[in-house]
Amino acid sequence: MEKITEDMMIFEVLDLNPELETIFMNHGLTCVGCPGSNTENIRQAAEGHAVDLARLLEDLNKADEL
Repeated sequence: MEKITEDMMIFEVLDLNPELETIFMNHGLTCVGCPGSNTENIRQAAEGHAVDLARLLEDLNKADEL
């Protein structure tokens, strides 16, 4: 699977692996099904919700390797 980066749109990540929704939810990004998931990249979503971007990316990429 390709590496998940901060510039990827949330919907792109979920298209790669829908099970990663749990990781977003665990980090407080509960709006993965909202219109923002189609217009925001991961960095923008993290900034808008005061989420630690580095930790989110680490967790997404770790989970995607499993």
